[in-house]
Amino acid sequence: MRKSLLPSLLLAALCTGSAVAQKAAKNAGNSQSYSAVGKKAQVFTTAANSELRLSAGTSLTLQPVGQPLETQVCIFVDPGKTFQTMLGIGGALTDAAAETYAKLPRATQQEFMQAYYSPTAGIGYTLARTSIHSSDFSSGPYTYVADKDEQLKTFSVKHDEQFRIPFIKQAQAAAGGKLTMYVSPWSPPAWMKDNNDMLRGGKLLPQYRQTWADYYVKFIKEYERQGIPIWGLSVQNEPMAKQRWESCVFTATEERDFIRDYLGPTLKKGGLGDRKLIAWDHNRDQIYQRASTILDDPKAAQYVWGIGYHWYETWTGSSMLFDNLRRVHEAYPNTNLIFTEGCVEKFNFDKVNDWALGERYGHSMINDFNSGTVGWTDWNVLLDQTGGPNHVQNFCFSPIIGDTRTGKLIYTNAYYYIGHFSKFIKPGARRIATSSNRDHLSTTAFLNPDGKVAVVVMNNSDKAQDFQLWMQGQGATANSPAHSIMTMVVN
Repeated sequence: MRKSLLPSLLLAALCTGSAVAQKAAKNAGNSQSYSAVGKKAQVFTTAANSELRLSAGTSLTLQPVGQPLETQVCIFVDPGKTFQTMLGIGGALTDAAAETYAKLPRATQQEFMQAYYSPTAGIGYTLARTSIHSSDFSSGPYTYVADKDEQLKTFSVKHDEQFRIPFIKQAQAAAGGKLTMYVSPWSPPAWMKDNNDMLRGGKLLPQYRQTWADYYVKFIKEYERQGIPIWGLSVQNEPMAKQRWESCVFTATEERDFIRDYLGPTLKKGGLGDRKLIAWDHNRDQIYQRASTILDDPKAAQYVWGIGYHWYETWTGSSMLFDNLRRVHEAYPNTNLIFTEGCVEKFNFDKVNDWALGERYGHSMINDFNSGTVGWTDWNVLLDQTGGPNHVQNFCFSPIIGDTRTGKLIYTNAYYYIGHFSKFIKPGARRIATSSNRDHLSTTAFLNPDGKVAVVVMNNSDKAQDFQLWMQGQGATANSPAHSIMTMVVN
């Protein structure tokens, strides 16, 4: 195999947006008539203790095989059984990312944009999230209106015009002119809250519920006026967390009522009724309780496109609770699941090369997709060598670190792990049935709109593993290195 940090592939350009994705899915070819006979599989590998980073290896040829024995390690793929349609994969375009980007040399900026958004020389991001005014990953708290401006007459996004809006526009251009973008608030302005503080939790005062709903509309319309189309929005980032940074608490019934009586109708009245509204936007631990409370109310549910979630339930000592996603998907199959945020916390520059960074992403993404998730959004696309900027010192890892001291980019292996999905699984792809007969090999697979199948296999063990890729009685032998992730593109 050859070393290739950013391999160039002659793959079709990525399309974005849910309408495009749905159309593409319909044109993906009849999965029921898919035939694996004569197919070849191009293998791309990222592995620990090697130079393999999204590196292209030899092509495998599928040939007729008999019934596998129990002693044979296999990854079984069935393109005839299809599930959810992929919306996209991407990351958050935060103030911190934009400010770090602005400090880098022009050539490094160009490298960054290509690395994330080029479908050939990069990993083809198609999905993005940004905040409605400040988050902890801003240089300080700010809003878009003057204090006590209940009519929102002073509303202006001038703050964002220095760094964030130009950054987003460059990402849009690098992605081919389109980027599916959704937005999330961390807190209403302090004067709208019962604690008179954007930080440390608090709640939205009842008398400002309509004003706050109007604020979302003004933000979306102003960003769109400046050339940034907004596909959707979430109601509130992490609504059950009292954080030392921007935060606001909504119980499940409070979020339901705000959607039903204020935000949903206000979006519709403002001509934004087709924007996709995402509820919850917090961890997997309470996702079923939140989803059921909101979706069991038909008047609230009519406005909700999906349920968003994060991966930080691990702060309690729990593992990632994928079964909770499956319960929501089983109970509400017509409501979408979308991963809205995840990152590795407690930044330490000495650990930017730790292999565990990427394995956390691979573990989550495989299980999230297998649980019905249609979109996956990493947190900051870029941070500096301190894991910031962050105005409350909540420093974290990002897949790419922009070292403002040297002007260079540092690619953590999380970047490559995400790329094994985002580069090869296109918007409009349909997830297909796949299974592994060994627990140290985990897998997911998608049928792309162009008819190619992308099979992802992750090995989290200390030993290399030979296995058979088995599809419709056709098979090929592959090798999964220790602590590796590989994507096999079957064409």
